[in-house]
Amino acid sequence: MKKLLFFAALAIFVVACGGPESGTDSESSETTASTTPAAPPPAAAPDGEKIYKTNCIACHGLYGDMGASGAFNLQESELTVDQRVEVITNGRNAMAAWGSLLKPEEIKAVAEYTMTLGKDQ
Repeated sequence: MKKLLFFAALAIFVVACGGPESGTDSESSETTASTTPAAPPPAAAPDGEKIYKTNCIACHGLYGDMGASGAFNLQESELTVDQRVEVITNGRNAMAAWGSLLKPEEIKAVAEYTMTLGKDQ
């Protein structure tokens, strides 16, 4: 009987001592997590089509084949994206230079968009 009483007392002691810890650790980690500022969302990539329609459509037309004021037909162009970036940035013949008006990533987006002109029509 003494053994049974001893084990019962031991079991109660273990249960009483093994309860949950105070909430200080979890509270401090929650506080830290909530006060840490979130990283800003990445900047959206420039919309080449929108930039084209705003700046290029007057000479090149909606589909790149208008050729107003000596503008080259972009549907027939064999220039690579990098070559188009160069022409848009620095100009060529009747083409005005846009390097001082557009950011490099905007110019690249327009150059990539012009590669699609005439493909879906």
